[in-house]
Amino acid sequence: MVYGCRVAESITLQLDGRPVTVSNPDKVFFTRRGETKLDLIHYYVAVAEPLLRTMGGRPTLMQRFPDGASGKSFFQKRVPASAPDWLETTIVSTPNGTTSNAMVASDIAHIAWAANLGCLGFHPWPYLAANPEATDELRIDLDPSPGVDFDDIRAAARRVKSLLDELGIAAYVKTTGSRGLHIYVRLQPRWDGYQVRAAAVALARELERRFPAELTAAWWKEERGTRVFIDFNQNAPHKTVFGAWSVRARVGAQVSTPVFWEEVDDVSPDELTMATVPDRLEKDGDPWAAINDKPQDLTPLLAMSASDMAAGLMDAPWPPVYPKQPNEPPRVAPSRAKKIPDE
Repeated sequence: MVYGCRVAESITLQLDGRPVTVSNPDKVFFTRRGETKLDLIHYYVAVAEPLLRTMGGRPTLMQRFPDGASGKSFFQKRVPASAPDWLETTIVSTPNGTTSNAMVASDIAHIAWAANLGCLGFHPWPYLAANPEATDELRIDLDPSPGVDFDDIRAAARRVKSLLDELGIAAYVKTTGSRGLHIYVRLQPRWDGYQVRAAAVALARELERRFPAELTAAWWKEERGTRVFIDFNQNAPHKTVFGAWSVRARVGAQVSTPVFWEEVDDVSPDELTMATVPDRLEKDGDPWAAINDKPQDLTPLLAMSASDMAAGLMDAPWPPVYPKQPNEPPRVAPSRAKKIPDE
């Protein structure tokens, strides 16, 4: 891949039989090596097959960086009126119930069209546009708390995999493009987002019970200490997560890269960039090549959730943008909770 070449003010690419106009293709988007907007599109073309394997057919939230990774950004839920006629869209809902017309990642032409608008990476919904009632991804975000390093995140990922293996659930891992790891499970299309989140809560709580010094399901940061947080709320209905093969808004153009499980102890996320990932993919293949081959059964985790509820546990706290949920504890940090006066 060649970076920084001067080209015309705009060019038109033919991708998947569709014309995609790229304005200012030589505009630098990533300053460390000088990758341009056109380089970003060439990157996505290079990883099109595995990208669409994980994101294809899903509504996608666009985060636009008009001036590249070092500039300001904004989220755009609605597809602009200037979108081409061939662009596939679908109606999605945000956590507060607002609906919008979102792009569907149908093919690489759609991805390139969005990249031309300054979308560096993509935030797909956890369901297919063709079947919005069925959430078919469980997404576990291993979130580094202060004092937690990447070795701790690696160890946490192995703990998660061990428990899922025990339950007979196959999982896949990727870097976030920053400091964490994401673990994905492709699900049978049988459950909605509330059930998938309940399963994620149960997983986080069981991991905390088994490894209380290392892992935590505590939503409130003041309760986590120097433990890895198993972020179950990435599975709240309508929540989007930064997608596999997407390029982060970092000057080094780091990529949220699927990796093989046996690589987790050695992988260096900062070295997985727009410049290196296509060659790695060509050499080693797609670590997630089989993710869609056998969708997984969520029943074992839902049974753990039911057991927790039967034992008297309440639901875990929800993010603040969501309406108050049944069986949810008070949505206030413990240190700020009002004490109940003695009667």
